[in-house]
Amino acid sequence: MGKTFEDVTYDINYRASVDLARQAKASGVRSFVFASSCSVYGLADDTPRTETSPLNPLTAYAKSKIRTETELKTLADKDFTVTCLRFATACGMSDRLRLDLVVNDFVACAVSSKNISILSDGTPWRPLIHIRDMARAFDWAIGRDKSSGAFLAVNAGSDEWNYQVKDLAEAVAKIVPGVSVSINKDAPQDSRSYRVDFALYRKLAPNHQPQVDLLATIRELKTGLESMGFSDPNFRSSKYMRLEVLKGLREKGLLDGNLEWTRPHR
Repeated sequence: MGKTFEDVTYDINYRASVDLARQAKASGVRSFVFASSCSVYGLADDTPRTETSPLNPLTAYAKSKIRTETELKTLADKDFTVTCLRFATACGMSDRLRLDLVVNDFVACAVSSKNISILSDGTPWRPLIHIRDMARAFDWAIGRDKSSGAFLAVNAGSDEWNYQVKDLAEAVAKIVPGVSVSINKDAPQDSRSYRVDFALYRKLAPNHQPQVDLLATIRELKTGLESMGFSDPNFRSSKYMRLEVLKGLREKGLLDGNLEWTRPHR
């Protein structure tokens, strides 16, 4: 999405986020929490990235997160606490289900076609976090101890949730019976590969640590998809992929190039 709608990505993820923070501060809000991302580390070696590691954002999405963090830091003071949660990659079942997330995608493949098709060579590292554990992080950040500073950027997740993509596929295959895994060995190197160190979050938020593990997440997704009667092997071109929804609305003339409605919408 960021590649297709790069200018809009900066407008929404960066400029609108900073504008919201300025309005919040002017209105007397005392604690502002921003959902940042571990994708800011981009291409990295196998050494886990800490909050002081070099940043190497590769996409408009990741670059927008860093730009927002930088601007928010200038707004933080004793009366306006800013916390930037650098989240691992989200996963988990929800009422508004997204399947353009790696674990969700793999479980959907397993349930619909009994085959998990890995688009990369399977070696990239990804840190993951369940959506309920993301909510726990927000809960902590809203009322966090101000002794850690008016501005804080912290990796939000768990060391145990650093996985290579191929290992995620194998984990799904253990839960969903009869599933095969295919890897695109000829795929170009996926530059988005990084392991992340969550020691600071573990120190600052000991009572809000991630509680949902990978196998529980996979079982939850399997049960949720089966209860929906999900069986579409072509779901990567379906309403469960945000980019496909936007493309469809544009083709119908309902959205313009700035992703704004071309007519009143209900």
